[in-house]
Amino acid sequence: MRVLVTGSAGRFGRSVVVALADAGHEVVGIDTVAGTPAQAVWLPADLTDPGEAFGVMSRFRPDAVVHLAAVATPFSRTDGLTFRVNTQLAFNVCEAATALGVGRVVVASSPTVIGYGAPDGWTPTYLPIDEDHPARPWNAYAVSKLVAEQVMASFARSGTATRFAAVRPCFVVAPEEWEGAPTQSGHTIRERLDRPDVAGVSLFNYIDARDASDLVRTLVDRLHEVPSGEVFFAGAPDALAREPLADLLPRVIPSTAGHAAALTGTSPAFSAAKAGRLLGWQAKRSWRTEMGDH
Repeated sequence: MRVLVTGSAGRFGRSVVVALADAGHEVVGIDTVAGTPAQAVWLPADLTDPGEAFGVMSRFRPDAVVHLAAVATPFSRTDGLTFRVNTQLAFNVCEAATALGVGRVVVASSPTVIGYGAPDGWTPTYLPIDEDHPARPWNAYAVSKLVAEQVMASFARSGTATRFAAVRPCFVVAPEEWEGAPTQSGHTIRERLDRPDVAGVSLFNYIDARDASDLVRTLVDRLHEVPSGEVFFAGAPDALAREPLADLLPRVIPSTAGHAAALTGTSPAFSAAKAGRLLGWQAKRSWRTEMGDH
């Protein structure tokens, strides 16, 4: 298929481009900045402009769209800009794709929609967290991602032939970051392992960018096999922690004490079982396999 990837120069986008190209797809990368891998044709475009969004879809006529473009982290820009850009991007991409007959659209969301880290405290309804857990976003980035999910779902309910899904990738770790390059938070992975207060803010969640890209590729290939409008967590099979979360989480986030006992052994706080059940996908890499630590 011809697959158009927005945000193709980003931490996640680069891996998605490579995964799709390696699977034999023709990839078109759309990003406002350079850095899209050579496996894709690159066109700079600002998709917050509806005209540009329609122009890109009309020019390339993709079979599928993977929408990753966004202000990528909380508090990295002003709240107003983050909300406006992320929600407008999601709407414009979904509208243009639907209007121009794109068959499949995958939209990137975020685990932050769950609401962990809220300044006034946060308590999970249950652990591990899955797609049915209540969403309680408390900042502009998280709200914008929940709105992007709802935009995706609204188009899925509109009667269109276009098939939709959203992915909530956990803390994405690019391949070079296992070797010590700074992560999106500015810390290294080893620092996150050595300092539970750093990784604990996001419940020790993570995923290798290549594994998350494999789920995106799987969705592009098999979206016609699952109900349109579904949401999927993408997470590693273990937690980014040297201790079991049953012991560690209550120390870092005391409000989790009533539920953390459900997390046995190296189990993570987020469950990707739905992707396994509906798509046969599971992450293959962990920090242990990539860093040689045990």
